[in-house]
Amino acid sequence: MSEKFHIEMEATKARVLEMGYLAVGMLEDAVLALSENDPQRAEAVRMRKKELSDQTNMLEDEMYRLIALYQPMAKDMRMIACSLRLISSSERIGRYGKDIANVVLSTYSDRRFDDLVKALSIPHMASLVTGMIRDSLKAYETEDLPLIAHHSARDDVVDALRHTIFRDGITYMMEDPRIITKCTNYLIIARYLERCGDHACKIAEKVTYMVTGDRIEIR
Repeated sequence: MSEKFHIEMEATKARVLEMGYLAVGMLEDAVLALSENDPQRAEAVRMRKKELSDQTNMLEDEMYRLIALYQPMAKDMRMIACSLRLISSSERIGRYGKDIANVVLSTYSDRRFDDLVKALSIPHMASLVTGMIRDSLKAYETEDLPLIAHHSARDDVVDALRHTIFRDGITYMMEDPRIITKCTNYLIIARYLERCGDHACKIAEKVTYMVTGDRIEIR
C-alpha cells in the first residue's frame, strides 16, 4: 500500500479518535449533570450533538473515499473496518449522552430525592462503562491489546450492576410511589449505560481483529 495512503489513514485515525473522545466526554458530562442536577451542563451536552453528527458523516465519507481510491487489503482494510465500527459506536454513545442530558433537563426542577441517582449507583456504573470505552479507544490508538483483554469480565460486572439497579429501583418505587417517574428514568439510564458498555466491547472486538486478523466475540 502506498505511503500516501498510510499518511492519510493516520490523519483520519486521529480524527476518529477525536470523535470517540467527544462521545465519551458527552456521556461523562451527562452523568455528572445528572448527579449534580445541573441543567447548564446538560444543555452543553445537547449542544455537542450536532458536532457529533457532523463528524460521523464526514468520517464515514472519508473512509469510503480511502477504500475507493486505494483499494486497501489485509491489515489496512481491517483498520478501515475497525474505524467504521468505532465511528458508529461513538455516534451511539454520544447519543446516549444526549438522551441522559434530556432527562436532566426535563426533571431538574424537581429537587426531591436528589440523592436517588447516587443511591442507585448510577455514577459508579457510568465510571465502569466510560473506563471500558476509554480503554477501547486507547487500544485502537496504540494497538495495545492488554488494555481490552478483560472486557468480558468487566462487561459482566456492568450487566450485574444494571440488574441490581433495576431491583433496587423497583423496591424504591414500591416504598414511595412519588418517585416512580424519576426512578423509571434512572432505570432507563442504567440501560443506556449497559448498551454503552456493549459498544465498548464491540470496539474491542474490532480492534482485536484489526491487530491480529482474528475474529473474537466478547460476551
